[in-house]
Amino acid sequence: MSNIDKRRKFTLYEHLGELRKRVVRIALSIIIFSTIIFTGSLSSITIAERTFPMIYFDVYDNMSAEIVGLIREITLPDYVEVILTTPGQALVAQLYVAILVGIILSFPIILRESNAFLSPGLYPDEKRILRNLIIPSTILFVSGVVFALYTVIPYTMDFLYKYGIALQAQTFITINELISFVVFFLLAFGISFQLPVVMWVLSRIGLVEPRVWKENWRYTFMFLVIFGAIITPDGSGITMWFIIIPMMFLYIIGYLATRTIKKKNENLTASIIPS
Repeated sequence: MSNIDKRRKFTLYEHLGELRKRVVRIALSIIIFSTIIFTGSLSSITIAERTFPMIYFDVYDNMSAEIVGLIREITLPDYVEVILTTPGQALVAQLYVAILVGIILSFPIILRESNAFLSPGLYPDEKRILRNLIIPSTILFVSGVVFALYTVIPYTMDFLYKYGIALQAQTFITINELISFVVFFLLAFGISFQLPVVMWVLSRIGLVEPRVWKENWRYTFMFLVIFGAIITPDGSGITMWFIIIPMMFLYIIGYLATRTIKKKNENLTASIIPS
């Protein structure tokens, strides 16, 4: 039986039903994690002289509030104060953070459900490729989030607010503006760090030859410069390099990964067709 015959055939109605099932599972995962972060507080309990972590219900002093405080401590300079200008800002900020953490914690589930949705229409080797990408994709996503949180955002905040210090202005930021700024950068970097995976997949399935990545690196660099200039909040031309440099580094990693595909194909051909 050919590989084509081994692929499962779905009707349009079955495709839509399968898609709905996967989306519901992803949504439930994000909702459950977000609800725990938004309504639960982490503590500890001692039983028989042994300490165990415990989550208890607290809508105010919850894990989301603690994460907001941690974000403020990591990303903001000491001379910038967080303020509230409307009653609902703190609530919305905590909700944003809870959803963000829910997405991050659900990322392996998102990849797994996406893999399960695509698998019936793929060949066995293509299914294996998708399964093997779950761990590296998760690692790259988390790496992008950590890099943005501890490097890009703190430097950007300090750089921009120093202009206010030069004008002897009071430096404030509302809690919702802070969280919106941070969430945008975290998601942008988490998704952008998937570049090596995308490059590897495109080369693995034969859509892009590995040599194309090497030959067109200049166009990629120009695109990243434009991309960095668009998404950075200032026009200084400095902070955008915190996006361009790691993206070019990831591009190089992606290219090196695609070269391994070419070498494997050459070795396979050599074993089949002896000299």
